[in-house]
Amino acid sequence: MKTHYQILIIGAGTAGIMTAAQLKKRNLNIDIGIIDASELHYYQPAFTLVGAGAYDKKKTIKPTKDLIPSGVDWIQDMVISMDVDNNRLSTKEGITYTYDYLVVCPGLVNDLSLIEGLADAVEKGVVCSNYIDPEYTWKLLQEFKGGTAIFTQPNTPIKCGGAPQKIMYLACDYFRKKGIDKNTKIHFPMPGSVIFGVKPIAETLMKVVDRYGIDFRPFHNPIKIDADHKKVYFKRTNMPDNKCVVISDGSTTVADGSVVEMSFDFLHLAPPQVAPQFVRESNLVNTAGWLDVDLNSLQHNKYTNVFGLGDVAGLPTAKTGAAIRKQVPVVVDNLCKLLDNKEVSNKEYKGYSSCPLVTGYGKMVLAEFNYKNEFTPDPKLKQLLINTSDQEHWRLWMLKKYMLPYLYWNKMMKGKQV
Repeated sequence: MKTHYQILIIGAGTAGIMTAAQLKKRNLNIDIGIIDASELHYYQPAFTLVGAGAYDKKKTIKPTKDLIPSGVDWIQDMVISMDVDNNRLSTKEGITYTYDYLVVCPGLVNDLSLIEGLADAVEKGVVCSNYIDPEYTWKLLQEFKGGTAIFTQPNTPIKCGGAPQKIMYLACDYFRKKGIDKNTKIHFPMPGSVIFGVKPIAETLMKVVDRYGIDFRPFHNPIKIDADHKKVYFKRTNMPDNKCVVISDGSTTVADGSVVEMSFDFLHLAPPQVAPQFVRESNLVNTAGWLDVDLNSLQHNKYTNVFGLGDVAGLPTAKTGAAIRKQVPVVVDNLCKLLDNKEVSNKEYKGYSSCPLVTGYGKMVLAEFNYKNEFTPDPKLKQLLINTSDQEHWRLWMLKKYMLPYLYWNKMMKGKQV
């Protein structure tokens, strides 16, 4: 049984598969193993559309075995601990693997315990989340007859920070089509100070918020859900004390305080998210519990034979597949340099990420940005006759629904440059 690899990759998600595929394209002889227990691989960017009845979830799923690049060993197991000082790790099956180089990209995990009552609310079906079950979101949207609908997100980093508001805009559009928008009040309480960190995108989104009549409430961090009484509680992050403000059916009782209670008929929530336990318990993480890597080379800041990318990486940019698309070539290039006994010199990753912000059925804005939150639209968009991707456009919707899934399965997963 083989237990040592030149390069060991933890995670067969977007980052792991792409890294292995591109490494094999650079050098067929590289000895690579990928550790991941999951038999299924999901195209998660489409979950927003699934949650709004605009995409078939079956199309988001493929068997992991069909995506593992030729010549790469798939170790169907789960990492439970890492001993990076000795270049080894242990798995759930009780096997120890060793490596010359390690690529850590297991993604992140939902931690429902970080919001009191959330696990109970999910179990009782009172809360829906595209991050947990997008088909259930669509079920509840169809059953909703009007009233108070709340969309919110935690103060932890999450996959695609814009996703909680994408489903909100689609829901607003759906309520209009259904004819229940007039007797529906939409609230968007969220921990951040602005609706989006990139200025031109934020300006467009605020117009969308106004169009749908959404009650946008920054500085609201969800802390508790009472499933039995359909109430959600928020901590006002910019206020000092803990008195209570009651908001029910759109009316507000003004009080001087920092805990807000809101009643709801429909609640969509992005759960708090953290790095997997075996990562958090290792000495590879920063003080926030995410993988401590160089912002530009993605090499670990302490262990030179370790790289990290994807959602688990402690990078001050959005956790998206688009970010991974730009991270992988940098990691691959630096690994190949190390294999050739050269210095790590590729520091080309500048924090690129993108968030396709669906603003209604048939409309989308495409936020592309870097570490400085500068708007950096891809020049290739002009080939699609899209000159202003910070504005709503039907062609961007087509990109989201048809082109990006095709590029993902047929280019990115096969190690081709996109």
